[in-house]
Amino acid sequence: MIFVTVGSRNYQFDRLFKKLDELYESGSLTEEMFAQIGTSEYKPKHFQFKDFITPEEFEEKIEAASIVVSHGASGSIMKALNAGKKVIAVTRLEKYNEHINDHQIQNNEAFSSNGYVLWADLELTNLGECFKKIYDGTDGLVPWENKDPLAIVKMIDSFIQENW
Repeated sequence: MIFVTVGSRNYQFDRLFKKLDELYESGSLTEEMFAQIGTSEYKPKHFQFKDFITPEEFEEKIEAASIVVSHGASGSIMKALNAGKKVIAVTRLEKYNEHINDHQIQNNEAFSSNGYVLWADLELTNLGECFKKIYDGTDGLVPWENKDPLAIVKMIDSFIQENW
């Protein structure tokens, strides 16, 4: 099962759900999917969804998933990585009214540059390719080992200091 989570902030992420429907329509995706769509107005046609789920449901969906598609919130990504899941990170962008700014770019770039997640490009044009890499075993992802509770904070801070 694929689990998609976009958080609970009051911003839609319609273009992600439209793109996922396109991948089902083209046959690129066939695996069962469940999405937590938040305040998105677009309602998916090819997979189950709920606007919001409880923290317990979130944990259940993470555990049941083989792949987690997460917006660039470090907490959501970390929960999936800590559960040993393959993660595809997608970025909410200010220009599409998906967030107040573009800070998710830095989060996703930091996770991706360390090999922990596949990062779909900003326009989601390679989202299907991200799934294909996981399915055919060419994703090159590095298993996450959470030895230091502040490791992610340090990793993101270091990345930002070096690159911005």
